[in-house]
Amino acid sequence: MEQWLFWLMEEHGDQVDISLRLLVATMAGMIVGINRDIHNKPIGMRTLALVSLGSAIVLLSGSVYEGLHFSQDAVSRVVQGILTGLGFLGAGSILRAKDGTEVQGLTTAATVWIAAGLGITAALGAWFITAAGTLVTLFLLTYGTRLEAKLIRFFGKSKRSTEETLED
Repeated sequence: MEQWLFWLMEEHGDQVDISLRLLVATMAGMIVGINRDIHNKPIGMRTLALVSLGSAIVLLSGSVYEGLHFSQDAVSRVVQGILTGLGFLGAGSILRAKDGTEVQGLTTAATVWIAAGLGITAALGAWFITAAGTLVTLFLLTYGTRLEAKLIRFFGKSKRSTEETLED
């Protein structure tokens, strides 16, 4: 078994590394998406896994292609393109009530954007940032509503009810 792993890493180390980065990006998006599915939000596990995976694919293909390594400036431009493009997808999930008084879907749009960011960090091999970002995202999606309500009550700065404040 050890010889097989050594051979695999020796002969196909780059492909194994890229596959691991794509897998971690997909799993990070899935973990965040499961939370959205549990709360019956319009964008769930599959969508966010695909957003995260797609971001990783684009970044990896923009930084390494057939052994050519591009400069950090080129990678930066790829990241900017990903995040700009994802803004359109996120904007599509934001809805305004017919009377124009309430906006919904901002958290869903932000979740799409963060899934792209998690895909980018996984593609870069920034494992700690990917793991920490996934955990912080899950914390915010799971406990953020309650935390926000407590902070509003504590600071007493809101004249609106807690339900109006918590739009997503």
